Amino acid sequence: MDSEDEIVRRAGDERPGQPWLRLMPTGGLAVVGERELPLYVHGGAFHGPVRCGLPLPLASESIGTVVLQHVADGPVAADAMLEEAARVLVPGGRLWLLALNPLAPYRLRWLREGPTASEPIRWRRRLRAAGLVPEAVSQGVGPRWDTVANATLQQGAGMRAAYLLRAEKRVSPLTPIRPRATLRIQTGVPAA
Repeated sequence: MDSEDEIVRRAGDERPGQPWLRLMPTGGLAVVGERELPLYVHGGAFHGPVRCGLPLPLASESIGTVVLQHVADGPVAADAMLEEAARVLVPGGRLWLLALNPLAPYRLRWLREGPTASEPIRWRRRLRAAGLVPEAVSQGVGPRWDTVANATLQQGAGMRAAYLLRAEKRVSPLTPIRPRATLRIQTGVPAA
């Protein structure tokens, strides 16, 4: 989690002026910005400035950025959480998913202690099913084995403890757009 502070800060700064939602696995983490709504999971519900469960008591298409920081690794249903995140995101909004890497040697530190982990491919499928468009490549973050925080990002999850996967909410307009008329050029010059 210490390795992810800069990533969370960048997510909050991505859309200045718009509120953003951060769902965390534990309370007591520092609030990043004034427009942040930080909620943490405790007992299968969210706590923070608002105590709630799913569905979140937020208007549809009211949040510019959603950060899911290891909450999908725990007791909350991942598919329901992704659908709810897609609902509250504005069109063009972005979801930042931070998840544990099941292929990292670091997993031996949390093995059989509660959190579960899924590969990025599985998360991409879930994100698409929720109506989001994920990036093609995830980025590895955190340590490989030792407990020293490592905030540098690497292309692909690799052997890092966690990875970042971003997805965007893209919507089609309700009004179909007419195709432009094609320019027709005559095949020959008329004879004089």
